[in-house]
Order: sequence, then structure tokens, then C-alpha cells
Amino acid sequence: MKNTIFVLTLIFSTTMFAQQEWGDVQKNTVTLKEIAPVWPGCEKGSATQRDNCFNTKLATHIAKNFKYPAAEYKNNVQGRVIVDFVINEKGMVEVKNVSGGTAALQEEAKRNIMAIPKMAKPGMLGGKPRAIKYSVPFTFKTGK
Repeated sequence: MKNTIFVLTLIFSTTMFAQQEWGDVQKNTVTLKEIAPVWPGCEKGSATQRDNCFNTKLATHIAKNFKYPAAEYKNNVQGRVIVDFVINEKGMVEVKNVSGGTAALQEEAKRNIMAIPKMAKPGMLGGKPRAIKYSVPFTFKTGK
């Protein structure tokens, strides 16, 4: 009986010392941050500056390439179209979904997004190329 108690005490204390020696691993966390793709011409600067440059270039691209479909404009067809797309591991645009508006408005919004140039660098996650998701709304208003 004494030997059994001694062995159990020895095992229990060894376990306690081993845990203390290793430390508390419960507080360790690993986080991975997505790094946005880099638009051509936005290669320099900090990550925040590159992100701001990307957003500015995307907005400029959409405004510059925006064309209201003539027939839809003539018939005063208005609507909101949302384009969901990714910039893939190679820095190319892939449209995943287009919703809202008429078929002609959807086609125009998709055409605009597909005209985005190849990125200077793709998005990254954990040091590896990664497809990054985006969603862009288009509001078609005739102003009539």
C-alpha cells in the first residue's frame, strides 16, 4: 500500500514539474494576415500605402471604364449590380458572381471588372500566393 501511494505521488509530482518546465502554451496564438494584391504602379511604400493605392486605382479604373449600356440608358433602366470576384494566385481577375439589375447592366459591370489589369504581385497569406476576394457595387442611374 505504501509503495502504491509512493508511486502515485511520484507520477503526480513528475507530471506537475514537467508542465511547469514547459510553461503555459495555452496563450500562444498564431495569426496569419492576408496581404492584398499590388496594383501595377503601387509597388513602393508600406502595406497601408499599397492598400490605399490599390483602392484608388480600382476606383479610378471603374470610373474611367464605366459605360452605361445605350439601350438601357435610352429606356431609363436603372439598378444596382454587385460583382463578386477574386484576384487569383497569378494576379488575374476571376469573376465569381454578378447579381442585381438587368442582364445588360450585369454584363457591363462584369466587363468593367474583367478589364482590370494583371496585378504586379498577387495577394499573399502566410508567405504564399493566395486568391483574395472582393465585392464591388455598381449603381446605374440615368439622372432622368
